[in-house]
Amino acid sequence: MRVAHTAIALLGALGLAACRGSAADRPIAPVAHVDLARYVGRWYVIAAIPTRIERDDYNPVETYRLEPDGSICTVFRFRRGSFTAKLRTVHSSASVVAHSGNAEWHVHVYWLLRLQYIVAWLAPDYSRVIVARDARDYVWLMARTPHISHHDYEAMVARVAAMGYDVARLRKNPQHWPEPGGLRPSSAALCR
Repeated sequence: MRVAHTAIALLGALGLAACRGSAADRPIAPVAHVDLARYVGRWYVIAAIPTRIERDDYNPVETYRLEPDGSICTVFRFRRGSFTAKLRTVHSSASVVAHSGNAEWHVHVYWLLRLQYIVAWLAPDYSRVIVARDARDYVWLMARTPHISHHDYEAMVARVAAMGYDVARLRKNPQHWPEPGGLRPSSAALCR
């Protein structure tokens, strides 16, 4: 009888462990639909599990513009290492994955790389977004403003954890803007 109880307890523990690990094994579910006209524009990168390019960013901002051919021009602007460092810019383009409700993109960087971009959570008013990848290697928490409330930030972190990410790897980006509304790039500087 004792062996049977031990076997049942062991199977139950294995089942719980499998349930815990399953979030990281499943593809990330995108939101049902993204209205691109509302989505494009400026997004301040509040926190991220960063790529190599983003590891020491200050004032990172991602800007999107919908092109006439349906592609999305993307411009990532940041300062490396301090608020006074030289402004750097990375240009890329994105294409929407067919039948994804505009919630999945392929981002083309340096003409060679094609990266997955999933709108995994989007506030109903389009004020905050979580962009994720099935590989759970990178994630971005972005907002229309350079700062969000502690409550909103913690809720976004909880969503990222529920997606199967290791949230201990999140880096909160320093954001400091002297002028109200933050960065105002000229439209000519947005896309090539």
